[in-house]
Amino acid sequence: MLSKIVLKNFKSFKNETEIDFSRTKYKFLEDINVAESGVLKGIMFVGANASGKSNIIIAIKLLLDLLFREKDINSRIFKCLFSDKEEFTLDYYFNINKKEIRYLVINNPVKNVLSEKLYIDNNLLLDRMGLTARSSIIDQKENLYDENDLDNETLFLRTLYFNTKFAGNETLKCWFEYLQNSIYINAFDRKVISYGKDDLVLNDYLNTQGTDDINNFFNKHNFNQVIEYSKEFSDGKIKLRTGDDSKTVFFRREDIDTVIPYEEESLGNQTLLNILPSFINIINKKGILLVDEFSSGFHNELEELLIKYFMRNSESSQIFFVSHSTNILTTSILRPDQIYSVNFSGPEGSWLKRFSDEQPRLAQNIEKMYLSGVFEGLPNYDETE
Repeated sequence: MLSKIVLKNFKSFKNETEIDFSRTKYKFLEDINVAESGVLKGIMFVGANASGKSNIIIAIKLLLDLLFREKDINSRIFKCLFSDKEEFTLDYYFNINKKEIRYLVINNPVKNVLSEKLYIDNNLLLDRMGLTARSSIIDQKENLYDENDLDNETLFLRTLYFNTKFAGNETLKCWFEYLQNSIYINAFDRKVISYGKDDLVLNDYLNTQGTDDINNFFNKHNFNQVIEYSKEFSDGKIKLRTGDDSKTVFFRREDIDTVIPYEEESLGNQTLLNILPSFINIINKKGILLVDEFSSGFHNELEELLIKYFMRNSESSQIFFVSHSTNILTTSILRPDQIYSVNFSGPEGSWLKRFSDEQPRLAQNIEKMYLSGVFEGLPNYDETE
């Protein structure tokens, strides 16, 4: 599980910023929101628009993209635009099989130089600087590499994985399995990226998995609706069919006699249906679920339901999400150490405040505390005319 990330000169995070995902002293929700490793199952980022919340999600997503999707990415877009420094740093810490994995990436897009270091329990297994590297990942034998093996656009860790699958190193194999199970969702534009073999885009998911798991979720949580996936629907009175030979989703509600095509459903129902396959998939595996713009079209209680559903059903997976819905800021859903406010201070860039730093008690209303400014992360609009 991802236990910490340290950003420096990355996007809006100009100064070194450490974001800890490990549990603190709080005892409530211990069996639900905290994994056996002591790492938290979920983190919420809240704050004003353009404060830098999504950049934390992007920092985690970038690692997944570079390892499993795109090996050539324009690195210049990730360097802090209002900093004179040429390089940005991403430092990831994971807890895998009771071992600490640290993976440090330093990227200088101006000089086109990549640096990487990989540690397991402080033992250096990979050290790469530009076009030279040494690694003892395989069989604990140190191997040297040069420009014939490396290029300045690709993570060498990616190359080693696809060439060797980390044969003989079970810890790294488990780590990469965890990373490949991960999923990115932008709820606003309904974009879903699965980094493993599971296709979680709605129509592809329904073609392979059917509707049972989604309808079981609806029935269990009293949605009073189910879905059907077919080319046409007929109830004897009305006949609906798709314009071509493809299938589409029809919603069947208990309180009406007909069905509603997906395109005619509410924004919230469409968004829910697009992200449900990812939620169902990730809780049965070990991986990371990244959700940007989580509050897109959802009723407050639906957001609460999805977060509770994840925390109660996942064992070793994590969710990192951005939301503006302050109703989630309650100790019945999240612990104070699971919430960060994100702030932006002009030329100094983004910075964070963890709610647990103020040591709120279980009985306190942390939503009201946030809205009153205790935890920072509020816009400073002038409402007077």
